[in-house]
Amino acid sequence: MNVTDGQLAKAGDALAVVLERKGMTIATAESCTGGWVAKVLTDRAGSSAYVMAGLVTYSNAAKQAILGVQADTLEQCGAVSEPVVRQMVTGAIRATGVDIAVAVSGVAGPGGGSADKPVGTVWFAWGSRADNTEARVAHFDGDRDQVRRQSVLYVLEGVTGFVETL
Repeated sequence: MNVTDGQLAKAGDALAVVLERKGMTIATAESCTGGWVAKVLTDRAGSSAYVMAGLVTYSNAAKQAILGVQADTLEQCGAVSEPVVRQMVTGAIRATGVDIAVAVSGVAGPGGGSADKPVGTVWFAWGSRADNTEARVAHFDGDRDQVRRQSVLYVLEGVTGFVETL
């Protein structure tokens, strides 16, 4: 699937409208997307009203130091896992005080994949607090750019649906 800049902007605008309507703030905790989710959200004028922070925690050390992801979770499950993205959401909320946080961690490629987690495997989480967090895994096709673009679109659409239910 070829995700365009226009599709990303439209998804970012949709999330912005919901956040503004509800008076909520958001932070991102990103690994494989490298800040792209925050970039899409802040492309919109006035985004400082709802975007509080974009945390790029690409390395395991950064996930631990900035977000408080547990070393044993990283060791046992790997960075691309449900427990890690859940801890990333909790850590982002704790670090920034936002209403909503999103987390992304995946294997964008072209290398780094395994039999259990092939290239294109991406874990996502979004939530408003530790006991109200959703996590999902997706598998995307394409090169590194397309895996990342699909990931950004997926998380923007997913968190928009989540925020609409709050």
